[in-house]
Amino acid sequence: MRFTAGVFGHGPDGLLEAGSWRPQDGEEVAVEGPLRMWTVGHAGLDIRTGPALGGSAEVVCVGSCLAASKELSEARDAAERGQWEHTARLAGSFVALVRHGTTVWVFGDRAGVHPVYWVADGELVWWSTSATALAALHGRTPDCGRLLAALTVRGVDHLGSGSLFSGVHRVPPGSALVLSPGRPPRTVPVPGRREALALADAAPMLREALTTAVTRRAASAASLSSDLSGGLDSSTLAALAAARGSLLGITYTDRHMAESDDPVYAARVAAELPHLTHRVVHGATQQVRHFDQLNDLEALPITDSPSLSLGLLSLKAAQLAPAVAAGSRLHLTGRGGDDVLDAVAPMLIDQYLAGHRGAAAGRAWAFARSRRTSPHRVLARAARTCAEPYPRALAGLAALLGGTSTLAPPRHRPPSDLLTWCFPLASAAWLTPAGRMATAAVVAEQAAVAASSERPGRLHERISLERMGEEHATYDQISRQLWTLPIHAPFMDNAVVDVCHAVPGWQRSVPGDYKPLARAAFTGLVPAVLLQRRTKTHHVGGVHDGLRDNLPMLQRIIAGSRLAEAGLIDSGQAVAELQSGARGEPAFLYAVHLLVVIELWLSTLRLGREQWWELAPVKEAA
Repeated sequence: MRFTAGVFGHGPDGLLEAGSWRPQDGEEVAVEGPLRMWTVGHAGLDIRTGPALGGSAEVVCVGSCLAASKELSEARDAAERGQWEHTARLAGSFVALVRHGTTVWVFGDRAGVHPVYWVADGELVWWSTSATALAALHGRTPDCGRLLAALTVRGVDHLGSGSLFSGVHRVPPGSALVLSPGRPPRTVPVPGRREALALADAAPMLREALTTAVTRRAASAASLSSDLSGGLDSSTLAALAAARGSLLGITYTDRHMAESDDPVYAARVAAELPHLTHRVVHGATQQVRHFDQLNDLEALPITDSPSLSLGLLSLKAAQLAPAVAAGSRLHLTGRGGDDVLDAVAPMLIDQYLAGHRGAAAGRAWAFARSRRTSPHRVLARAARTCAEPYPRALAGLAALLGGTSTLAPPRHRPPSDLLTWCFPLASAAWLTPAGRMATAAVVAEQAAVAASSERPGRLHERISLERMGEEHATYDQISRQLWTLPIHAPFMDNAVVDVCHAVPGWQRSVPGDYKPLARAAFTGLVPAVLLQRRTKTHHVGGVHDGLRDNLPMLQRIIAGSRLAEAGLIDSGQAVAELQSGARGEPAFLYAVHLLVVIELWLSTLRLGREQWWELAPVKEAA
């Protein structure tokens, strides 16, 4: 698994106490100052540097930094003036290290595709993009409370400044780890775009940012492929890439998806792109289903966190097979498009709190009509959320989870509940008393640090983006290990996220107008038929089929649950939910899917120090 790591000596002895550990197969990156840095699995243009050249500052970017050489030099020059945040504005998606004098800033991207974790060890601070690697180095174990929070509650940042391993800290996306001699490590926000943008002003900026994100990636790859689902996001990327040269566009479908309008739109878009070769992959023909290929734990790829993509392993293998056969060196996906082009339901509360009260009330009525529920119930729920600060809502949820009353959240909540700060999911009923206490502790921890000024729309938008970023990172890890094919998601590049999120959510999501920002930005660049689409398809039929056909294997995974062995969940209730889904009955499919991949992740974790790290030769250590 690819990752980046480093060590900083912030005490008077610098790195004298660093010992001689280094990542296995790690390539050292030349940096000055009281630090060392390595990359594992990165090569060539994955590593971009702005060296000191006799000055007091330097910049290193690892991942997909799309900056031109001049732009990278300008970032180094800005760091020389103390403007370290300039590096965060470079095109692409990457982790960056900026040094000015003896102070170092380490930060990832705003979406969390390239996270940063750290552990203090005496006068040393070790950091990495892999929490697992740090856990192995320092003997840390999984934090089951955070896994349970991800599984059983909504509206809670289950990681916060922690990670899925006890004692391994996370730098929240949008923040930087600051390391200075003689001072403890700290995190600070990465200054981003401060001013709000009107949709009309943001459209040309988004047009430039996404075009740059796609065309510079295309220029770096000898052969390129892309998803072409027929949806707006992936089809926009395909159109931008095909405008530059040859592109293989892949549409995956099955017997359920074939009944939707996605394949129709994919074919219509492909017909208007002369440089695109269109391939349609039928799941039925390939005989692939959800949850296939999970029997052999030794054959499963390693990911830094539980990956929902494991449940789609055979589907992804079939979908990407034409790209692999064609020799594609980079594959584009539209993941993250919904998180930046659209907005979440609670954004209407943010609109109200921003002073647009009449418009927010109208949006609430439109929301009620679209969900076939009572407008009065929606308005009442919104009013209660407006009146309750986020820390108080979290404290109430923690008290509910930590209490002794029966916890039986409904499987299907009323639509108005989407306007709440947070609540327990149906899967919370699986928690044992010990599991409830562990989850409550995570929620209470967040309540203690949450800001009273937080807004519900902004909160849910951030949580959604970061979870998508984490999921995309694991999908890329899987694809690189199994098929040697990098997966890129340009919608989650910093420049794209910054522009889109500078537009208030109530402008990005307008009742009856699907993704107006995309239409304003991409008219003339992509086929008109794509921008005229007003629908989005959600597919669940294939999940039921996969549960049914793989039921014995999935029952074994959940019945042998590590979380159940630890006394944290009742596996019997989870198995009952699994069986309901396999019969095609209403079931909380997302929770079943997530529990399966959590258990697979726990079962395949490798936390031996020698599995990730090695002793450097004595001469090098000296």
